[in-house]
Amino acid sequence: MSGEELTIEGDLALQGDRVEIQLERKIEHSLARVWEMLTDSVHLARWLAPGVIEQRPGGRVQLDFGNSGTPIDCHIRACEPPRLLAYSWSAGDDPERPLAWELDPLGESGEATRLRLTLSLPNDELVPIACAGWDAHLEMLMAALEGISIHFPADRFRQARAVFSELAKEKLAA
Repeated sequence: MSGEELTIEGDLALQGDRVEIQLERKIEHSLARVWEMLTDSVHLARWLAPGVIEQRPGGRVQLDFGNSGTPIDCHIRACEPPRLLAYSWSAGDDPERPLAWELDPLGESGEATRLRLTLSLPNDELVPIACAGWDAHLEMLMAALEGISIHFPADRFRQARAVFSELAKEKLAA
């Protein structure tokens, strides 16, 4: 591992018996381009997993992580192109893990976008792992937006897991 310091940021808050996580990125691409990356099957495979997202309330979300994770098979909770996409990160009888992608234009030209990912998870030992996994996939998204294909950044994941473990101890301790 190199001595390079990574910027890993996010926020955690206790909401009842669940943890709300927010990860945010400023992206130098238009809303339309970022939305396409979040919803188009060809692009999803480049940064998240092969799959299909039916862009309508009640539409299906099917993502196949192969051997590296649980297949996702759920329905869209909210869809307001190109600003809001919400579904659960779950399948079958798995616990609900709602997430929402929110996009806002930045600057007068509209050529930049603020992406906010909000997750709602059970308050358990998996919170730092989920945060680190999403942080890593957001890095893959940023690279894909630049036309670069990268493998899952395992070093970043490990560093992010440590950062989010500390944040969870700080913010979620009873």
